[in-house]
Amino acid sequence: ASLGPPEVNVSSCLNCINVTIKLPTTHIRNNEKLLSLLDIYEELDYDITLKTLDGEHKRPREKITEEIFNTVVEELYPNRNYCVSVMVTAFRSKHSTPSAWKCITADSLVQQDYHIVAIAGAICFSLMLAGALKCMHAGGCILQNKSLPPVLV
Repeated sequence: ASLGPPEVNVSSCLNCINVTIKLPTTHIRNNEKLLSLLDIYEELDYDITLKTLDGEHKRPREKITEEIFNTVVEELYPNRNYCVSVMVTAFRSKHSTPSAWKCITADSLVQQDYHIVAIAGAICFSLMLAGALKCMHAGGCILQNKSLPPVLV
């Protein structure tokens, strides 16, 4: 039997990629209960292939213990694009289909700091604008609610 491709999602973290893997579903039932790949095969492993500008790199093979699980690919260069493909393998099955490539850019400390600075700047600007409008209102430049003296009318 051939093992279908797993479902893969990626998200970026600081100099790393968080990879969520969901095992392919089966159509095999035992007493009306749908069996998972973990029920069928005693031992399942997964391989992650990382694709960068300088080629493809295979990560060490890991054992699978859950239907849906996370793994983190660490020690990556920040602001670089990485593509990930996952293949599930079983000792008793020689044929496996890898997942489609999922690509993402690894975050950097600078990017995260930039978001914080941008938000803080927007808050400061809003407070300064509100303060300026309050002063103009108090000085009578805008939204005058006092009637003009009879002399000026």
